[in-house]
Amino acid sequence: MKKAFLPSTLYAIMQQLHFFSDEIAARYGKKLYRIPLDLALGCPNRPDRFGDGCTFCAEDGSRARHLARHLELAKQVQTGIEFAAGRYGATPPYLAYFQSYTNTYDSLEKLRSIYEEALQHPRISGIVVGTRPDCVNDLILDYFEDLSKKTYVMIEYGIESTDNKTLEFINRGHDYQCAVDAINATAKRNIYTGAHLILGLPGESRETILSHADKMNELPITALKLHQLQLVKGTIMAKQAKTNPEWFQFYTAEEYIDLTVDFIERLSPDIAIERFVSQSPKDLLISPDWGLKNFEFVAKVEKRLEERNARQGRKKLRVES
Repeated sequence: MKKAFLPSTLYAIMQQLHFFSDEIAARYGKKLYRIPLDLALGCPNRPDRFGDGCTFCAEDGSRARHLARHLELAKQVQTGIEFAAGRYGATPPYLAYFQSYTNTYDSLEKLRSIYEEALQHPRISGIVVGTRPDCVNDLILDYFEDLSKKTYVMIEYGIESTDNKTLEFINRGHDYQCAVDAINATAKRNIYTGAHLILGLPGESRETILSHADKMNELPITALKLHQLQLVKGTIMAKQAKTNPEWFQFYTAEEYIDLTVDFIERLSPDIAIERFVSQSPKDLLISPDWGLKNFEFVAKVEKRLEERNARQGRKKLRVES
């Protein structure tokens, strides 16, 4: 089962954090940049389908702002490569990243044509597919299993919380067991499997947030993405915060750094960390606005780990011993 490229014990000796970028570099000999693609597939939980959608979700479904969804896929790939090369100095190969909305929300026939068109580009060496746990089935997972034998495939699931009360409050449209089932079904097919959590959702205590790490440890996930709760214009949550501000507690950067370190110490070193924070566009972000780039936040987390003599999985390993 594909959980890690290198043994977690090696990471425990080498460094305080198990970064997913290190695994990719170990496999390919370099950092691989993801090329975000927007298929405009929508989502079963959007207002134009049924229900009111997830309360935190902006209208663009986490779309990369530099993308133009009217462009054909091949043009999006080329535009994305040029953007990554110009802004970050990225060099091939790249991963095609199907990020916005729900990228398994269509027929297998159409999805197959999309993924394989992206993979035909000579500079694309794999795909990462973001989706919801209630939008996969045996048919699509069997396809991913076959594809993963030929190229790199990772499926990233938006879990957001492991607490069913929270999932109901944010109108997620599925319970936590749905996520458990989807992740187990994916991992048993030997497909790299990622998960995503939002830290600081309304009603969640510090201990509830840290307990998410304990539950992630029980799952066969390859990698985990974290990010802070962000209040974004045009969302249901933004309206809720205006009428019921007492429901929300937004962390300062320093508070969130300490929370992140506490979370890391509970998280198994077998699980690679992809990121700690997300950055919504300035023109859409209401709160919190820390003014920190992702790499700056990572540096602060690493410094705090050193200050506290902490490392990933330290508290989990103590419990096991």
